[in-house]
Amino acid sequence: MDIFALFSTRVADALKSLYPDVSAELLARIVVEPPRDAGHGDLSTNAAMVVAKPLGKNPREVATALAARFEGDADVTSVEVAGPGFLNFRLALPVWHEVLRAIAAEGADYGRSNIGKGERVNVEYVSANPTGPMHVGHTRGAVFGDALASLMEYSGYDVTREYYINDAGGQVDVLTRSALLRYREALGETIDIPPGLYPGDYLIPVGKALADEFGASLLDKPEDEALALAKDRVLAAMMELIKADLAKLGIRHEVFFSERTLHGQGGDIDTTIDWLREQGMVYQGRLEPPKGKTDLDDWEDRIQTLFRATDYGDDVDRALLKSDGSYTYFAADIAYHRTKYMRGFKHMINVLGADHSGYVKRLQAAVKAVSHGEADIDVKICQLVRLMKNGEPFKMSKRSGDLVTVADVVDEVGPDATRFMLLFRRNDAAMDFDFDLVKEQTRDNPVFYVQYAHARACSVFRVAERDMPGVDLSKAALAAAEIERIETPDELELVRLLAAWPRVVAGAAAAHEPHRVAFYVHDLAAAFHGFWAKGKESIGLRFVNADDPMLTLARLALVDAVRQVLVNGLQILGVTAPEELS
Repeated sequence: MDIFALFSTRVADALKSLYPDVSAELLARIVVEPPRDAGHGDLSTNAAMVVAKPLGKNPREVATALAARFEGDADVTSVEVAGPGFLNFRLALPVWHEVLRAIAAEGADYGRSNIGKGERVNVEYVSANPTGPMHVGHTRGAVFGDALASLMEYSGYDVTREYYINDAGGQVDVLTRSALLRYREALGETIDIPPGLYPGDYLIPVGKALADEFGASLLDKPEDEALALAKDRVLAAMMELIKADLAKLGIRHEVFFSERTLHGQGGDIDTTIDWLREQGMVYQGRLEPPKGKTDLDDWEDRIQTLFRATDYGDDVDRALLKSDGSYTYFAADIAYHRTKYMRGFKHMINVLGADHSGYVKRLQAAVKAVSHGEADIDVKICQLVRLMKNGEPFKMSKRSGDLVTVADVVDEVGPDATRFMLLFRRNDAAMDFDFDLVKEQTRDNPVFYVQYAHARACSVFRVAERDMPGVDLSKAALAAAEIERIETPDELELVRLLAAWPRVVAGAAAAHEPHRVAFYVHDLAAAFHGFWAKGKESIGLRFVNADDPMLTLARLALVDAVRQVLVNGLQILGVTAPEELS
């Protein structure tokens, strides 16, 4: 039950009855939401201001006529016209009681919707270079992408989780050379790892595995032949390492797409470039030097093969071939996203790191071009995370071997704290991850605060079993409770917050912003803790009152509703809801 969606429909129907000529497009722009000031009512709508100008009428005139349509409505106690034409509704008690009944009936499905209508969405996230274990710089995008995929599924989309393996660049050769040094070490040689190679200990078992398989035979082969033999094995070992790191956070992907499959004669890049030429999207020309930049190492003043990116919203046209005749990274990006479209995805979401902010417009242009405007892409940039411990930041460098891995973070604070803290901030805002804070059992620790609210809700039932032995506390008994006994302002504050959950999750899915879910469950936890604290001070507000078992059952139904919605939100975030905290 989504009271905001319900009243959006009722307001639209009322407008249609008043003004039959009002268009469906205008009605779709109507918003029903909580008023900014709770003192103004329970719901507020901009309906009159949306339709007034196209109808040639004064907004307050429309608002007044619309308000009259709700006079005598059993669900509405009052409707007030405010400001330039807002309508503020105050709802009757039975509406809030129906919210609690809906939560009891729908359970894990309360807030779930079909706004996605089964449309297919490709969510690509992590896509770290397979050159070592995942470090915390990848972790934020991994957690964000995984939570976003869950959010989209919860909202009725058919989601595919995809990982793009960057296995076609020169860094893979560097990795393989580094592993071959560890191979020599495994055979008993004393090695010295030169600058530019990867010195991390994570390559020691890879070198040993090569020694076990090939013995000393690779030592006698030319370097290019040894590299060719070892490369696939080294890549496979790195991907297993990455998958193990992701598993520690409960993250999975259905598709692992290899960049190397795009390259080679007749590969997807070849066919894509040929197709772009046929469509008139490629031409030979010169690029202007980048404005405001003094470092022009990546710019060449020469005739180049260019993609008409500016025709599709980009700032500049983009080169497809390097001076040596090989394809640019962007050429591979176009081909890759064309494969997504050809696999049936008209909605794509790419989760990228902070160093990819310049990719947004070019990827949007690529998707628009290869789909003739049928597909869309949302590029979500995850800003940097700075790890803090004992007041000092960690430093990491994959080449130096001094890196903080996903496994390090999860082993230190656990997957729940890692996931929640990384989601408890907008993805496009930089953040500090404070190890000391996330291990505190205080209200200053957001994940503890939310999980404690769930554990506290569970403890209320244990208190009821202790103080009221023999009382039926089953789901059926709670569903049959006298919900009408829920009527105090403090109780209704909780119910109003519970009623907002379907709207919050729908808005989060539409905006691709899972942090809204984290913010919501934190707000709900705060309201629940606040009510519980008032019950410590006032017997009349306690959840369990052995002298009034019917009121107790009604309040336990409220507590169970809070518990259920916390579970629903935490599951989207990939965070557990413990019944007890040590």
